[in-house]
Amino acid sequence: MAGDHGQLINAIMYGTILVTLDGTSTDRAIIDHIKQLAILAHSRVVLLHVADGWAARTYGPDAVSPEISEDTEYLKNVLAEFQAARIPAQAELAFGEPDKEIVKWVEQKGCDLVAMSTHGHRFLADMFLGTTATRVQHSISVPVLLLRAK
Repeated sequence: MAGDHGQLINAIMYGTILVTLDGTSTDRAIIDHIKQLAILAHSRVVLLHVADGWAARTYGPDAVSPEISEDTEYLKNVLAEFQAARIPAQAELAFGEPDKEIVKWVEQKGCDLVAMSTHGHRFLADMFLGTTATRVQHSISVPVLLLRAK
């Protein structure tokens, strides 16, 4: 019976998890959490960072800036962590508005779960503009795992 239950869980758990990264120390909690979850659920992981600085928004994939170089290097390092843990993973660098890009990648990669770190509330900015996490949650039909950074 236990074997059957394990097979059922593997069949319905998250095949592809999209992990959004902002390149700050707040990513650590979601990275560590998803490494454990991906191992348990036998998931594939897509690591996504959305470059949203001036150069990224203006030139998109053609952008060349120290920020883009740092973002690329950061993604390579996080990808290496997942690969060292034998978790199938790929790293993607997108350009533009984070919420719109995250929604696009969820659809393109057929993700079953989106995992995001949150920074907590910034009061007035959140009330008027909403957080990226909130906008993503209301724009997709897959579950969103939010982990508040400590």
